[in-house]
Amino acid sequence: MPSASPRLAGPRNASAATGSVLPLGGPWLVTGYDGRLTVYVHAEDTILRWTQTAAGGSRWHGPESLPAQGISHLSVVYGQNRYVHFLGLRTRPKADGWSHVDVMYATQYQTGRPMTPWHSLGNPFKEIEKAAEVGAPTAAVRSDGALYVCVPTGPGGVALRRENRKGAWVPWTVLDAAGATDGPAPAATSDSVVELLVPTRVSALHLRQAKLGGPLERGDEARVVPVPGSVAPLETAAGRITYYLTDAAGGGVVALRPGSWPLPLGGAPADGRIAALRTELDGLDCTVLAVRGIAGTVTLGVCATEGEQSGVWWTDTAMRCQGDPSLARDGHGRVVVAALDADGRPAVARQEDGQGLTLSDWRRI
Repeated sequence: MPSASPRLAGPRNASAATGSVLPLGGPWLVTGYDGRLTVYVHAEDTILRWTQTAAGGSRWHGPESLPAQGISHLSVVYGQNRYVHFLGLRTRPKADGWSHVDVMYATQYQTGRPMTPWHSLGNPFKEIEKAAEVGAPTAAVRSDGALYVCVPTGPGGVALRRENRKGAWVPWTVLDAAGATDGPAPAATSDSVVELLVPTRVSALHLRQAKLGGPLERGDEARVVPVPGSVAPLETAAGRITYYLTDAAGGGVVALRPGSWPLPLGGAPADGRIAALRTELDGLDCTVLAVRGIAGTVTLGVCATEGEQSGVWWTDTAMRCQGDPSLARDGHGRVVVAALDADGRPAVARQEDGQGLTLSDWRRI
């Protein structure tokens, strides 16, 4: 394990168009099929990867650099098979002032192994002026491994491209959604039904498949407006997704199950994404939430799964961080939190043996 890792700190909202470095993306914390954890961080033109040397251990190998030349708006998603999918946009300027924008993806099939080359999924639009307005891709992975990729479009719509059961890509389709203000949050249940929540100017719109492999159909609208980028879906019961989001009006975390009223959970999140994880604590089925709080520190919330109305217990870990924290369970089933520290270097804290969610000291990797 190297004694030091590179300084990653950079301007959080820097723009590639101005010639400054890309903003940091991540960290993303993923548990591999072999139980080893991997941390991914997106820095300029590269994905940095740190991998546990043994499941549940404290030693890490890295950083290794994975190629991401020209890739912006990176996201990382994985499914039950633990294949890690990387998604992003590639923008190529033209002489006439317009740009070609392609939705790109690559895959890492095994922990610590090389990733595939980047492949293009094209763009939902042939007209270059519309194609240039496509936003950051998000995705969900069905239990059979099929990837569903969504992008917001310039006019406030949402487009989808997906794999079929044989792994072939079907053409882009435009979904029945309007007024989208941010990328949708897609999710797949354990029985492979896909759904998504679309933030709009006045609500959160729910779309869902009525049957396996069918079209995404418009459903309920919840009178809560998510802060852009904050929504985190989590399967909290068989076939049922709970969306955790930051309420743009009230500023706190909200739990939303389609068909039910939004449930305020408190907390004091900043403007980033929420991490959500289901795990067992003291023999109880619990949900753990992690946010970067308004004080700039990692804050954790714990509640009974689908029992949020009984209260959420929030704890400020006092760990100052850049970006937003990520959650996973290690090879021994312990909760692990990853964040970028004040210097922009990845650090982790792990659930200690004993009662509840007591964390170890934070440790740079």
